[in-house]
Amino acid sequence: MRAAILASGAPSRAIAQKWVASDAYRAMVAALTAASSQGHDAVADAAGTLLSDYQWVDSLLGPLIAGLAGDPFFDPPFRVSRDRLRISAILFDSPVATLTGTVVDAAALAALPPTRTVVVPGRIGVTRYIRSGGVHIRRWRADPLTGQFSASNAARALIQPELAPCDGAVVRIDGRVEGQLLAGAQSDVVTLGFTVRTDADPLMREYRIADGHLSTIASSDDGASRTEMLLSFLTQANRSDAGPCFEAASRDAAFHTRWSAMHAWLCVDAHAALPRLNEMARDDPHPDVRQAALQTVARIRPPETAGATPCRA
Repeated sequence: MRAAILASGAPSRAIAQKWVASDAYRAMVAALTAASSQGHDAVADAAGTLLSDYQWVDSLLGPLIAGLAGDPFFDPPFRVSRDRLRISAILFDSPVATLTGTVVDAAALAALPPTRTVVVPGRIGVTRYIRSGGVHIRRWRADPLTGQFSASNAARALIQPELAPCDGAVVRIDGRVEGQLLAGAQSDVVTLGFTVRTDADPLMREYRIADGHLSTIASSDDGASRTEMLLSFLTQANRSDAGPCFEAASRDAAFHTRWSAMHAWLCVDAHAALPRLNEMARDDPHPDVRQAALQTVARIRPPETAGATPCRA
């Protein structure tokens, strides 16, 4: 068995290389790259055009399907994830968009407990329902995420009419303002879909289905997530010499990253952070950051009499 698996490695690599060099694959890359300079919506338009072209879809997937049919040990060149509801394979991934093939288990979908929240992911999704399985798409709409977004007074997400895609339908969900849930599938659902990454919103929002109120927000930006991870590392390492790094991150374009940087800096060296904290309390463009900075300034004792300021998460 092991010998057979090892022997299949070379043919698998050859098929993968041929697939990446194929006309369909290169057409995809060219279309997405050309659209990326025009922004999020242009990339979504290009994705929709590709998915609506039956010939392109068949040409893209054909070599992979043939490889799987002809060799039980064929190792496709993708990352595969599996949970109790679905199995997904990332067929293409770039800073512009990600293409994913997914099979949703209808029985597992029906057995799920009632869902209490819906996610507005911040990215447009364009999906072709190769086999719809009779599924219904439940939808909610939220306000756009602006630079002045505040969790404290966010508007409710409002329920929208359901969609019932047929086999072959291409559905575009604007995840900057829309959330969706699948329901009611009578058989497994097979999809091929692009998630647009160009100019995506920096935050993912989760809303309660019962009343539409905002429940949770989280960073969906890879760069911001890496920055916050590094800030956490510097905090845990008590790197008081990293003041320039904290100061630079406190001026990040993303408001939540700016405040994460200030919080981390205060934990490490409140004396050095205080001038920038005062500046944020006066001038930060986001009202939540200004308010948080004002409240924090009021709680911090003057550094000349306070000594080290403990970090309170």
